[in-house]
Amino acid sequence: MDSEQMLDLLRKYTCVKPQALKLNRNATRTAILWAADHSDFQILGICADNRDQGQKVLNAYLKAFGSPEKPQVPQESGPVYIKFNPKTGNCTCESYTGEHRGVLVACNSQYDDDIDEMFGHLPLDLFN
Repeated sequence: MDSEQMLDLLRKYTCVKPQALKLNRNATRTAILWAADHSDFQILGICADNRDQGQKVLNAYLKAFGSPEKPQVPQESGPVYIKFNPKTGNCTCESYTGEHRGVLVACNSQYDDDIDEMFGHLPLDLFN
């Protein structure tokens, strides 16, 4: 896939439930890893059924992106929204009443020719 095909694939996840899409998981992994490689840092937002699931997903995505960080997600019960900003090290967790489950990846870049866009909701288990 070329860069435009990868961006097109990732954009298909915008505001949809990832389980509703029948997209190639290997291609999706390749595309988001390419996007992460072409951005300075990635902020992750995770909509999960519970804190423990969200913690596992956060660790899996960070590992896939080559980050050694393993932030501790604060305790919260029920469905949660977790946000992790690697620039600040801030990890928050709050109750989430929405129906989406998945991962938002905000690729941030200071350069115009790199990726500066949000993708998702990507599958929770993309890197399991």
